[in-house]
Amino acid sequence: MSTMNISIPAALKTFVDEQVSQQGYGSSSEYVRELIRKDQDMRQLHSLLLEGARSAPTQAVKPNYFDSLRDRVRKSAESRSKS
Repeated sequence: MSTMNISIPAALKTFVDEQVSQQGYGSSSEYVRELIRKDQDMRQLHSLLLEGARSAPTQAVKPNYFDSLRDRVRKSAESRSKS
């Protein structure tokens, strides 16, 4: 793992220390890593949404589409939890 040193104002350090304490993080590094992961996820979602917005329109889905999608997700989650 690489090391990165950052400088932040005292007020931000206090905030980070409070978050570490209140949210059960092991260290400020763990908290910052989580923020970075969340930012990566948000950027990926943003990219996927833009890609979808730029794509050609498709036919409307049938009324039961989301019900069948939920069923597939549930079955997939159940099979993963059994293994």
